[in-house]
Amino acid sequence: MAYTFDPDDLHAIARRAVGLPFDEMVATVIGELDKAYPGHIDMTPEWLFTTSAGFKGSMAVLYASMSEYLMIFGNPIGTSGFSGRHLVEFHDTMLAGEMWSYTEENPGTKVVSSPGDRLFLARGKGKMFTIPDGAWMLEYARGPIATSLPLALADATLSCGDFPSVGKTFRVYSKLTLRALRNRRRRETAPGT
Repeated sequence: MAYTFDPDDLHAIARRAVGLPFDEMVATVIGELDKAYPGHIDMTPEWLFTTSAGFKGSMAVLYASMSEYLMIFGNPIGTSGFSGRHLVEFHDTMLAGEMWSYTEENPGTKVVSSPGDRLFLARGKGKMFTIPDGAWMLEYARGPIATSLPLALADATLSCGDFPSVGKTFRVYSKLTLRALRNRRRRETAPGT
């Protein structure tokens, strides 16, 4: 399957925003992504609350399709949780702050990820993590994205009753997925393709 984004490009783009104040960091990531992937990035993303597998944060979804999503995710006050086990793989770059994590394969080893660090979580793997104050990352997932939605929305629906955030998440994901499908159809039907 052909994917829209290259994890190496995303890592390089994210590193350009490391060390910048929050608003400038977000604007730099969005602007650099738009230069590298014109027409694919939501230039004015809506910030959404997310509560999933114990962690709580905010996300701005920049791209979504049936097989990929790209977002800025984080929290200014800190949180902990479980990554979940997914049929998708995750490629993240820390933009600010730290993430502390450990895996079931190495339960006694704390891994500290700092700004500019690249993180990878393979399909079917999981980790426990904490993001202390002011941690933000560029997160890219690829694979069957819809299979991740039950975990992503379970806490918000069942334990928090945050139905407005669940509705906004579905609306944003649907809007961006339809946009990606339209862009794909245009490319496939363009003369000379």
